[in-house]
Amino acid sequence: MKFFRKFFSRTAFMLLMIILEGLFIASIFKWFRNEAAWIEIILRILSVFIVLTIINNSKHLSNDMLYIMIIVISPVFGTAIYLLLGADLFSSRTFFNLLNSTLRNARYYFKDDALLEELEEKYPSDKGTFHYLQKAAGFPWYRNASASYYPFGDEGYPVMLEELRKAEKFIFIEYFIIEEGEMWNGILEILEEKVRQGVDVRVMYDDLGSFFTLTGRYASHLEEKGIKCIPFNRINPILNIIINHRDHRKIMVIDGKTAFSGGVNLADEYINVKHLYGHWKDNIIKITGEAVWSYTVMFLTHWNAFRKDDPDFTVFRYTDNEIKETDGYIAPYAETPLGNERTAQNIYFNILDKANDYCYIYTPYLIIDTDFINTLILAAKRGVDVRLVTPGIPDKKIVFMITQSFYAPLIEGGVRVFEYAPGFVHSKVFVSDDKVATVGTVNLDYRSLYLHFENGTCFYDCSVIKDIKKDFTDAFKECREIKRENAHYGIIRTFIVSVLKLFASLM
Repeated sequence: MKFFRKFFSRTAFMLLMIILEGLFIASIFKWFRNEAAWIEIILRILSVFIVLTIINNSKHLSNDMLYIMIIVISPVFGTAIYLLLGADLFSSRTFFNLLNSTLRNARYYFKDDALLEELEEKYPSDKGTFHYLQKAAGFPWYRNASASYYPFGDEGYPVMLEELRKAEKFIFIEYFIIEEGEMWNGILEILEEKVRQGVDVRVMYDDLGSFFTLTGRYASHLEEKGIKCIPFNRINPILNIIINHRDHRKIMVIDGKTAFSGGVNLADEYINVKHLYGHWKDNIIKITGEAVWSYTVMFLTHWNAFRKDDPDFTVFRYTDNEIKETDGYIAPYAETPLGNERTAQNIYFNILDKANDYCYIYTPYLIIDTDFINTLILAAKRGVDVRLVTPGIPDKKIVFMITQSFYAPLIEGGVRVFEYAPGFVHSKVFVSDDKVATVGTVNLDYRSLYLHFENGTCFYDCSVIKDIKKDFTDAFKECREIKRENAHYGIIRTFIVSVLKLFASLM
């Protein structure tokens, strides 16, 4: 019986269909070669134009080299792969709906121009930072808000449960991974109780992110409990471009009063109940006050791309926020592959460019292009104490090999690199000069920076920044610093990693 359940499982079905699809595509190619040589000639000519188009339009050419090489080596096969995985994602109805929802609902990010002027006058040296986020990226700054930072998931999780129990109107949850276990079951128990109390409970999870942790019917299972549920971008066995773009966000909004985000997914390793890769180093942030509204808009924008439930978002806005003494400024932001703006990367670059004393960075993965390498090194050459913290125990060995391959040029350029000895670092955090920080979901890799839907929160002159810095200073004591002599590898490993880097956009 177990054999049949595994054989007919969703995973087995997907693998079988992909194999059949691969055999079908291979047979088509064989037919092209043997029976329709003129079609192959047309595709070869088309491949030349595709390569020229990629080169002409690419914003990150180093990351598009994979497609160029495959097309050059095998024009017919390479062209097919590019059209399936690398071409314009707007040919997908899923992303067409997401684009429309994003454009239509951008009006709900209410921007306070007077506050922006206040910021620019108060901190003239950082005028560009404020202007970029609110004017160019479209995400407002808030003054009447506060934040708490929890340096480990197991410290923030009880606070999550406490706030969920207070819910009276609605609970919105959007996470990359949900896995049944102690963490999720503790949340689900509260959600079920809140549904019985009449609270509007909605859950969105990424279908690929949760592919191995939830069944294909899990969304229906939640719906039966009264919990509205959307599996984001459901995967299917037919290869297509949309499988490459995932919802990597972590957002929880409660009554419009409180929001949670950070790097933690809703699975047991994130709160150290399971120890798959040593001690899991991650974070949760809690936001209260006016800034929660931006998280609400982020969630509802995605939700209404799939289920148009909400003609007016403002009914979810909590407005009973008395102005209190300002504790700095907060700007939640979203990252999306739907447009040309690379918000998270630009924020990272801006923090590095403006740093004078130090810039500390957490990232689980390090797969960056020459622009990012040069920005890190230039900051170090200006005398900034630039430090990167990466995992001591990797979750993906191949990706970790690529991460380590960047150590040598960075260290030689003056950047200090640390590995977190007790286990795996999953945090994605920048903090600089005791005045600016960003905490979110965006890794320093191709997928997070260019392909996924992500979110983050920028803090300026907030008291929480000292807590973020303390997290780093505590972590450094448990890290091993990588020295220059330990950052170089042999010819064979260097060659292997060089080949692997070509596939960075798929990792």
